[in-house]
Amino acid sequence: MNKFIKYFLIFIIVDIVIIAGYIGIKSLSSKSSVSQKTDFEWVVIDEYYTPKNFIEGFIKNDAEARGLLPVSIRNYGKNEEYLKKFRGKNFAGPKKAQLDMMFKDMEDWMLIEMKYKHDKEHEIRRTNLYILIKEEWRLGDTGILVK
Repeated sequence: MNKFIKYFLIFIIVDIVIIAGYIGIKSLSSKSSVSQKTDFEWVVIDEYYTPKNFIEGFIKNDAEARGLLPVSIRNYGKNEEYLKKFRGKNFAGPKKAQLDMMFKDMEDWMLIEMKYKHDKEHEIRRTNLYILIKEEWRLGDTGILVK
């Protein structure tokens, strides 16, 4: 009976290790699928584009006034993962708490990456951090996203 209990315990331990490995592999693969789902698509803003929010309308009007249409944008919204990758003139990888300290009356924020072609056909790419203060959107910082 002693041998039977040893073999039974070994069998149970091996099963637990196999199940734990399976669950670990599944959780890693689900994290990668989540990151693939959060990839943000480029949206092309031209003269026929209907803006989805005030910021897109501002970008469209500004680009139209400067003759830079079409402009491509990626709206990261309030994604703090991308905010950590942001390097601007005033911030380097800020957190939401740092934004709250810098902009006392901040109600909301939005991170938007944009690219467009200049007169000489070279591509310009930049990332803007927009801040909502007292129901008015402002440009809080401009910079780049570090990969």
